[in-house]
Amino acid sequence: MKAMILAAGKGARVRPITDYVPKPMIPIVNRPVMEFLIELLREHGFDEILVSTSYLANQIENYFGDGSRFGVQIGYSFEGYHCNGEVMAEGLGSAGGLKKVQEFAGFYDDTFAVLCGDAIHDLDLTRALAFHRDREALATIILKEVPREDVSRYGIVETAADGRIVRFQEKPRPEDAVSSTANTGIYLLEPEVLDYIPSGRPFDIGGDLFPLLAEQGLPFYGGAFPFSWIDIGSTPDYWRATQMVLKGEFKVEMPGQLLGPAIWGGINLDVDLERSEGPLYIGSGTRIEPGATVLGPSVIGRNCLIEAGACIQKSVVGSYTRVSGFAELSEKIVSGRFCVDRLGHSVDLARQGYAFVIDDARERRDFWTEDQQVLIDFLRSEMLAGS
Repeated sequence: MKAMILAAGKGARVRPITDYVPKPMIPIVNRPVMEFLIELLREHGFDEILVSTSYLANQIENYFGDGSRFGVQIGYSFEGYHCNGEVMAEGLGSAGGLKKVQEFAGFYDDTFAVLCGDAIHDLDLTRALAFHRDREALATIILKEVPREDVSRYGIVETAADGRIVRFQEKPRPEDAVSSTANTGIYLLEPEVLDYIPSGRPFDIGGDLFPLLAEQGLPFYGGAFPFSWIDIGSTPDYWRATQMVLKGEFKVEMPGQLLGPAIWGGINLDVDLERSEGPLYIGSGTRIEPGATVLGPSVIGRNCLIEAGACIQKSVVGSYTRVSGFAELSEKIVSGRFCVDRLGHSVDLARQGYAFVIDDARERRDFWTEDQQVLIDFLRSEMLAGS
């Protein structure tokens, strides 16, 4: 069976993380979000997968390739163009991307799935497919109840008793919402639905196509099933998703080996775990020096250096990050290029003169004077002596 993963967006609400990686490549315990989706699709028989790309498309294509190492076939539909040797992102909208694929070679020839590339979930797609086919639906949305105060983040639906969608609102204000039943970005569609999408111009699934289907009274259904779903639409969502996975609230197979109680790690590690507590994941090639404190739920990326004296708790440390012994990180998302708190508030460490606290582990650190280095070594020794 065939599927499409929507991965062309810029992810503005997850900046500054998405200044460097596209949203589908944001790591959850050091695996891209999109990898979990591909595994789910494969488990339910969806083995021909197209990915719509635009923003930082090369990162997605370089990682997933043709899909063979994931047990599927993967192709890409790029929504952009080249100008003076530069790749220019130009999204067609989620529905416009589907139309472009269909007009190219008629790829969709039977019921197909569409998944947004910025969420992880464990939906039983086989059961959802049976729901869709039993109702001879043209389109089916998988639904989930959300808190009333969060409805402005989602497409919201009103359904009849048989599950038919009678009204669709895209990101309404809480006081205007017809319900608190949200669109999860998981769809089952028939090829005929593509006839309602215009050619050659941006057209959105939630903002344009679904309201049109509801207005015309077409066989358009919503299905609610028991499943776990984590939408990573913003920086707070990402922090929360990592916490949920590490605490076991969302079940995934943890990569690597078990190093201690609820502590997992990759290979080629040089880690002192005397002052560490799980749940914790440590990427390959990382060093945690004696005297460093790392408390879960936290993720330490690949090839990091956590220096003696550092204290990290409930945080995500990106790959190739050096955290100095002066750092005290709590509920932070950091890398050598940025530091944000769990709410997404950014701190530019370099501009504020604190680049030595968190920086790129691959950078040379010979910019300090001899006197500065002596002072730093002295302060570190004092911290260790007092610990």
